[in-house]
Amino acid sequence: MSTKSKIKAGELNPFGELIGLNFAKCEAGYSQCTLEINQSLMNPFGKLHGGVMYSMIDTGMGIALYNSLTDDERCATIAIQISYFSPVTSGTLICDSKLIRRKGTIGFLEAKVKDNENLIASASGSFSIIENNKNRS
Repeated sequence: MSTKSKIKAGELNPFGELIGLNFAKCEAGYSQCTLEINQSLMNPFGKLHGGVMYSMIDTGMGIALYNSLTDDERCATIAIQISYFSPVTSGTLICDSKLIRRKGTIGFLEAKVKDNENLIASASGSFSIIENNKNRS
């Protein structure tokens, strides 16, 4: 029996809600999320904390992959490589994540983060695809 449901635009998860992440699009192999910058997300130098952007990318990639999996599969991050191009101090960020390829139990994804037209960061990631009955603590 299936217990997994696809994640839909507008749905929140506890961590995403904590940092203010919103999903505009959630499809099999693609997601788009937005993040409104506020003071609680800044580093000591008044710039968006890199960990916040990492979290945005990781969550976006995870949902893009998760929505392409069968009911008996889950996913977990293996590694993400991010290049940060510009500091952020205000505004709204948009992260587009897409599944590039699935090969067996590994999913390969890419993400781009923009503020309006400027590319702020680019990332590639690999995720493990795990059968639900083989989840480990």
